[in-house]
Amino acid sequence: MSNQKEIRARISSTISTQQITKAMKLVSATKLRKASEAIQRMRPYAIKLQGIMSNLQESGDDERLAVYFNQRDVKKVALVVITSDRGLCGAFNSNVVKRAKLLLENDYKALVASGNVELICIGKKGAETMRRLGYTVNTTYQSLLVDINADKAFNCAQELIQQFVSGDIDKLEVVYNQFKNAATQIIQNEILLPVAAPQNSTKSIGDYIFEPSKVEILEELIPRSLKTQLYRALLDSLASEHGARMVAMDKATENAGDLLKALKLAYNQARQAAITREISEIVGGVAALEG
Repeated sequence: MSNQKEIRARISSTISTQQITKAMKLVSATKLRKASEAIQRMRPYAIKLQGIMSNLQESGDDERLAVYFNQRDVKKVALVVITSDRGLCGAFNSNVVKRAKLLLENDYKALVASGNVELICIGKKGAETMRRLGYTVNTTYQSLLVDINADKAFNCAQELIQQFVSGDIDKLEVVYNQFKNAATQIIQNEILLPVAAPQNSTKSIGDYIFEPSKVEILEELIPRSLKTQLYRALLDSLASEHGARMVAMDKATENAGDLLKALKLAYNQARQAAITREISEIVGGVAALEG
């Protein structure tokens, strides 16, 4: 580290890196504000929709609705893994991949061995990592998070629902980061299909007159609720990504500042040593001439 030229080059490089990480932090903070507002608007709607569906699920034994509720033998599973298209966001992507890998190696080990797990990756990072781990990946929806909107999410969910209804898959599970705040993301894996029975089976729906009938309402409500759940998971993941990247870039900027301090100290020490050496050489030369 005594080479002043080398230290100056590293100082210049670190300053440039710090400027980039600071800019990325500001961009992520702006995107986070928008994404967090979107998920905060979506959550009350999704929760209310699920609540209404829970109140009506006692009609789930109707043959027109049974397909959504029946816990049939699981012969094929669709696992949706939601990550980001870009890195530099801390452990955001690796945590999702770890949870997905855990499910594949434990819960679905036999199905993976027989090739009966469809791994659907939304986001390039997840697809790349899962492929590198040796899994076959469906990348049909890989770019779904690019300019995400309700129509895109609902179309994707509709295709997955149709696969379940037709019997092509027997279970649909989603792995994603749930947004709590900028610094905290919670890994979730949720089973969307088959639809779980209500947690409180004694809950009363009240003395209401339904127009149309409860079954007709559920025929419309169940698919809409499932589509909304997938859309919520995508919005959660998007907000979590920006929060994780903002925190990661803030930490990187702070680390770059610490490194700059150390480099400047090393540079000053090297410069001082060089000056001292030159003075010693001059003094030595003068002494030699006088002698």
